[in-house]
Amino acid sequence: MAAVASRYARALADVVFERKVDAQKAAAQLRSMIELVESSRPLREVWDNPAVETVQKIAVLDAIASRLGLEHVVRNFMAVIIQHRRILQLEEIAQQFEAELNERLGIANAQVTSARDLEPAERSQVERQIAAVTGKTVNASYNTDAAVLGGAVIRVGSTIYDGTVRGQLERLRQQLVSDGFGS
Repeated sequence: MAAVASRYARALADVVFERKVDAQKAAAQLRSMIELVESSRPLREVWDNPAVETVQKIAVLDAIASRLGLEHVVRNFMAVIIQHRRILQLEEIAQQFEAELNERLGIANAQVTSARDLEPAERSQVERQIAAVTGKTVNASYNTDAAVLGGAVIRVGSTIYDGTVRGQLERLRQQLVSDGFGS
């Protein structure tokens, strides 16, 4: 299903950029629709039920779109999702869409895990270092983990940068073993 989600996400991103729609607003509206669908089982069932006429499904969508003030692009995208019975994949599609937007906008999402809360100056320094490595604007989220002895573990996409004391000691141990000092 990842390929399907990716295809829908790229198509939505293409339209958002072609029509010069505010990408962050479109993403936020898509997240709002996900929350609505997840919180309403009857809505999910109506939109995914092949026995319900498409005209009725779209009428429900139009009422919601009007009430929420959805961008025309987002409303049309939701109509396509409903017509193709992909409503149950909406969450995955939205995640792919946000990843696609970030790629096109040059934004790297980073998850930083450290032993303690980082001070604002430390966070700024970490973000500058990540930006230097990735060449992208950094959108970082922070959390703490007592298992991290010192330093930080940084995840950007599928890449993990281990700057922890434990990681440095492990790399040193491996180097010593490979150099013949561990025998």
